[in-house]
Amino acid sequence: MDSQMDQSPLPQGSGDTAARPVPTNVVGLSPAFTDPLWRISVCLKPVEVALLRTEPLRRLHFVAHGGASTISTLQSYSRLEHTLGVLALVAHFRPEDELLRVAALLHDIGHLPLSHTFEGVAGLDHHAIGLQLLRTDPIRPVLEQHGIRAEAVIAALGGQPPSPLTNRTGLLNLDHLDSYVRSGRAAGRLDTGPAVLLGRLDLQDSAVSADRETAAALVGLICAEARLHTSWDNVGPASVVRRLACRLLDHTTLTPAELARMTDPQLWSAFDSCPLTRAESSMIRYELHRLKVTAGRTPGNRSGWDFSLRKIYSSAPLVEGQRMEESAPELAAELDALRSLSTEFRVWWS
Repeated sequence: MDSQMDQSPLPQGSGDTAARPVPTNVVGLSPAFTDPLWRISVCLKPVEVALLRTEPLRRLHFVAHGGASTISTLQSYSRLEHTLGVLALVAHFRPEDELLRVAALLHDIGHLPLSHTFEGVAGLDHHAIGLQLLRTDPIRPVLEQHGIRAEAVIAALGGQPPSPLTNRTGLLNLDHLDSYVRSGRAAGRLDTGPAVLLGRLDLQDSAVSADRETAAALVGLICAEARLHTSWDNVGPASVVRRLACRLLDHTTLTPAELARMTDPQLWSAFDSCPLTRAESSMIRYELHRLKVTAGRTPGNRSGWDFSLRKIYSSAPLVEGQRMEESAPELAAELDALRSLSTEFRVWWS
């Protein structure tokens, strides 16, 4: 594997010992990557090192996983951090499944700036964008160089047959597991260390399975994440930056395709450079406390704008290998109650 890595000399100090990268290095300079959340050490394969050095993967280091809520909370970790967390989980449960490991690295490359915030704007869909990126440079040549067909990765991401990464059964997969636990850590909601939690989990029928106590902890994280998505902290800033992005698309030469491949810093720079978005772009970052949000539509409130959430995630773990509805109906009822959360809002500046 070392022969596949960059062998250029590292900077020398006053002595003759080269500076070495840390275990959390994200460009494949270390033979193993250690995920700081799960404390899983992943021995990187040559194709994984090569992919980590491509533009689509590097770009994710500059896209916030938490989307617009990074403005109002401490959900500041990147989409690449989450991606490497999912790779770590796949390497833990299915270490020899090279295709699934590659799919884990590539599953989010189509994400827009601020992640889900602009999903649906001008028809943009991060899944479709990601599949297109898999079929083109620089990803496809890297895969082919290592004997992996892009179409095989696409099939693995398609969820047919169901996989631990992207099953479409409504059950908890490894992608969502990392999201819930990583968000829980950022919000201080974890009562159990992730490494301890991981030791209580298993994969059955391509879904995450847990004992009853651990399943209850996961349900708590899932419900808390849903409440975050429907909170002022997410709805307010997300609705504003969507409006700003639409303004750019409507009144400048920026195209949807160009918007889709921006990083977060590039997006903010575009907002600050346009006279039509500059003032509100500053307000959302520095006067966020002035933003008001109410659940539901309020016809009497002529100021402001309406905002709709596209989706609330509520995938359920198995409980000791069985569906939650059968083995832990009280936990299933907690998840079912999420359907009562409002997805329609009115937002305005005070």
